[in-house]
Amino acid sequence: MYLDSEKKKEIFGKYGASNTDTGSPEAQIALFSYRISHLTEHLKVNKKDHTTQRALKMLVGKRRKLLDYLMRNDIARYRALIAKKELGIRK
Repeated sequence: MYLDSEKKKEIFGKYGASNTDTGSPEAQIALFSYRISHLTEHLKVNKKDHTTQRALKMLVGKRRKLLDYLMRNDIARYRALIAKKELGIRK
């Protein structure tokens, strides 16, 4: 599978407080961004995969809600997350 537990620990370690920090918005947004990029690459090859299109739209919505939450509650953490270009998030 494309997303195993080692890859999750790496993402959580890089963007969260620790390898087991799965609850912080930054870690969840980073995980969603990784999954979104994977599904986007899949859809470039399989254009008629409507189930994956729906899943991608739902993931983008979840990530948007988390970003809005982070912007409302702590604008400094939001700006720091947006500044990281490897996530591919634009304002």
